[in-house]
Amino acid sequence: MKTVIRAFFRTLRIVLGPVMLLKERLTRPAAIQRAPAAQSAVDLQCQSLVLYQFSTCPFCIKVRQEMHRLALPIELRDSQNNSTHRSELQQGSGGTQVPCLKITDSNGQTRWLKESSAIVAYFRERFAAPAA
Repeated sequence: MKTVIRAFFRTLRIVLGPVMLLKERLTRPAAIQRAPAAQSAVDLQCQSLVLYQFSTCPFCIKVRQEMHRLALPIELRDSQNNSTHRSELQQGSGGTQVPCLKITDSNGQTRWLKESSAIVAYFRERFAAPAA
């Protein structure tokens, strides 16, 4: 019975995965426009961020949509299909939950932020454009 259930969910992922990725592409929000100097500063800050994610995880899609909206060039690491990235995530955060944002500060200290809502809130607080 366990094998049947696993096969069902695997088939479901195979069928729904491409649909979810297409929906992400079609509903992608417009990126905010910053002055070139401001965008350069954001790009520099994003070099210390890494997002561990799965391509078809709905929570990861939510985070990637916000990254696109805020024009954040954050490195994405697929921890579903890459065992090295999965191991890094496991060792660093203590689990394999995605999405998970690795934040490295200027002192080299690393902290891990889990939960899509917390990551989106972090992005909005740190990178949202000031109201005009």
